[in-house]
Amino acid sequence: MDFETVMQELEVLGKERTKKMYLSNGAHEPLFGVATGAMKPLAKKIKINQRLAEELYATGNYDAMYFAGIIADPNGMSEADYNRWLDEAYFYMLSDYVVAVTLSESDIAQDVADQWIGSGDELRMSAGWSCYCWLLGNRKDHEFSESKISNMLDILKNSIHTSPERTKSAMNNFVYTVGVSYLPLHEKAVETAKEVGIVEVKRDKKNSSFLNAYENIQKQMDRGKLGFKRKYVRC
Repeated sequence: MDFETVMQELEVLGKERTKKMYLSNGAHEPLFGVATGAMKPLAKKIKINQRLAEELYATGNYDAMYFAGIIADPNGMSEADYNRWLDEAYFYMLSDYVVAVTLSESDIAQDVADQWIGSGDELRMSAGWSCYCWLLGNRKDHEFSESKISNMLDILKNSIHTSPERTKSAMNNFVYTVGVSYLPLHEKAVETAKEVGIVEVKRDKKNSSFLNAYENIQKQMDRGKLGFKRKYVRC
């Protein structure tokens, strides 16, 4: 399937209601408003196609960029490629749910995510922390350094409330994910979440969000979800 055909298919799948929702979350034109679930049949036909993914991502169309992440070859992309994609990710739904997700399925995920976390840039930091959430929620516990994840919890505890808004949200999600999906540090994550308390995330033209990782970890524990791992990261 070629580029023009995919763009036409995505346009047909677009819904005005979905488009309005994406716009309210920070997306801007061009976009069609395609629900992520509606992309699955198209993704099954194409499978992995890095060349096509690059063409779609370069359009600046939100739906095409999202779909690019689904059909990209994570190990076919270099660190420079991921940085280029992140440079073009203009809001968190691209940085955290497209670039970070694709990176999480690559062999260089932790190295690149570490650089992003230390960058000082809001969306890069957000993508870095988010990448670890995808990783911890999918890969086996032994694939991570316990001391490294523990150190990340310490850094987070001391800096989350003074971090940029989108980064705060991703950091909060990291504490939650460690608490639920990374058993070696479950107890430390619970303690960290308790000490961090409620995290306020301010949003443009919207009311603030108030996040509580401690409560959310407890809910998952009550549901018997401790140790939960996703089978797949990308849809």
